[in-house]
Amino acid sequence: MFRQIFLSLLFALVVIPAQAAGVLKVGLSADYPPLHFKQDGKIYGVEPDNARAVGKILNMRVELVELPFEELLPALDAGDIDVIMSGISITDARLEKMRFSEPYLKVGQMPILHQSKLGTHSQPWAIYREGVRVGVEPYTTGARFAEANLENAELKYFDNPDAAFDGLRADEIDLYLHDAPTSWQLANAPENGDLISLYTPLTEEVLAWVVQKDNAALEQELNRALELMRANGSLQYILNRWIPVSIEVAN
Repeated sequence: MFRQIFLSLLFALVVIPAQAAGVLKVGLSADYPPLHFKQDGKIYGVEPDNARAVGKILNMRVELVELPFEELLPALDAGDIDVIMSGISITDARLEKMRFSEPYLKVGQMPILHQSKLGTHSQPWAIYREGVRVGVEPYTTGARFAEANLENAELKYFDNPDAAFDGLRADEIDLYLHDAPTSWQLANAPENGDLISLYTPLTEEVLAWVVQKDNAALEQELNRALELMRANGSLQYILNRWIPVSIEVAN
């Protein structure tokens, strides 16, 4: 209740005219806590709260459309959704196919380790040591970073973070490299209390929202909404609510 009152007050005085009255269909995969996840049939996290805040500013009703991640861009291209808010980082390859809003959050690849490794692998340079065993998820920015920069490491591929966490516990790997939200999630997951993140980003990436390549008008509306969210504190409020560690907002 307090959150709803707080956000309502933030947007009560300033409303930006919407591109078109009606519904803003927001696509997300709802499988990436704390950015977006499903619990008891409802979708929670940073991105859903961002979407609702943007909807208030644009005076539009927000409809969250849950899709597998790989189906989001085709749905956008087909016009089934208006915008993707699903923790997508900006890359050169994606810029060729998508139009991004201004970024709202800086993230990066962070090492995660078992607490039994703190004495030997907690220094930032440990990941560059010869023979270090590093786990990554295939086809991610973490995997690309490791393949390009960790020539002395032994790389092992895991399909998802949970499998990699099991690999850390079984001493199959020394470090697991994944992006910041996975590390942030550890702080809210008692079942993973034996794991710890170094919270030292090895890469610099930013998250933003995606619209169709030719939809400059909606991009402009999203950027204006984001500017207001920064100015009135609602963006920082949302981030602080879901991310229990120190974070950096992209400007």
